Amino acid sequence: MRLHRNLCFAVIDGLTQIFNEGQYADKVIQQLLKRDKRWGSRDRGFVAETVYDIVRWKRLYAEIAEVKEPFDRDNLWRMFAVWATLKGITLPDWKYFENTPTRKIKGRFDELSKVRKLRESIPDWIDEVGLAELGESKWTKEIAMQNEKADVILRTNTLKITKEKLQNILADEGIDTEFIKGYDAALKLVERANVFVTDAFKKGYFEVQDASSQLVADFLDVAPGMKVVDTCAGAGGKTLHIASLMENKGQIVAMDIYESKLKKLKVRARRNGVHNVDLKVIDSTKPIKKLYNKADRVLIDAPCSGLGVLRRNPDAKWKLEPEFLDKIRITQQEVLQQYSRMVKEGGKLVYATCSVLPSENQNQVKAFLKSEGGANFELVKDKKILAHENGYDGFYMALMERKA
Repeated sequence: MRLHRNLCFAVIDGLTQIFNEGQYADKVIQQLLKRDKRWGSRDRGFVAETVYDIVRWKRLYAEIAEVKEPFDRDNLWRMFAVWATLKGITLPDWKYFENTPTRKIKGRFDELSKVRKLRESIPDWIDEVGLAELGESKWTKEIAMQNEKADVILRTNTLKITKEKLQNILADEGIDTEFIKGYDAALKLVERANVFVTDAFKKGYFEVQDASSQLVADFLDVAPGMKVVDTCAGAGGKTLHIASLMENKGQIVAMDIYESKLKKLKVRARRNGVHNVDLKVIDSTKPIKKLYNKADRVLIDAPCSGLGVLRRNPDAKWKLEPEFLDKIRITQQEVLQQYSRMVKEGGKLVYATCSVLPSENQNQVKAFLKSEGGANFELVKDKKILAHENGYDGFYMALMERKA
């Protein structure tokens, strides 16, 4: 591979924004890819994947390059040189790469890779929490898997098309997919591609949604005609899946504290042909209280550490703080206590997170069931998904029923 100056500059600019200005990697990359209209798909792929790679391995590469934060541009070029050397790319004769010790880089890599927190490039505290909660064997495998590149998974919008027809249409557009056993609506891309420019996407035939995330709506056990509340709907990936399982019949109340996310959901719902969703901003306790004892089903896709989806959001491990974990556990219990009151007698509740930590998952459910607010609920079943065991995102979901 030959390195091109303008693409490498884009990578360095992107890393500056992410590491030094605290910007989100996905937003930075979106902006970078609009930088030069002449770039082809290979150029854009290089920029996106290189930025994500260096973000993912920040700690390891910084240790090898012997640089410390905040990184100046020379530091970032040194980290880039580490990335290129480890990828087997010949460094061009540019001033940024003068005196790069390629042999020393490989030796340092071998030496540092013996220590898990350096090998997997994570902060000390995350390594300690993962080890304490999952144990040596599981945590070692899980955090290694969280550094692998995630597959692109589509969820068929069954309101408009079957999985088989969608597969054929995408094949005609040059995108090969395969079925995944045990996932009713999922299609996995054989090779990465920009699916958002396809006619199939514009017509609302699919959404991009990881296989593990697709299990949550199924877990909720919905049926056409029900009243369902999605309490932390966000931009609505699970809301839209619920709508398709309900065949657009009944009512879904999609709630979130961020109006901007619900606006995105409105656009997506229109494209998906979903018209049984009411959007509600949680700007006080009033919209929640209005729904007490009214819902057949309630989904709490709770805010969490996101330690099950680091493959997709590698910059999250550098933004997370130990204090956030303590705060989010309090929030999780609060939303369980509050939102569970929307479930009517005989109704069901699903608590879900994209974390792999028991303290955010089964421990929260146990605490809820032992509390006064959870006394009239019983656990029907739960599912713990670790990325290293099933190949998809780390997730947790618990189905509880309110006794009649």
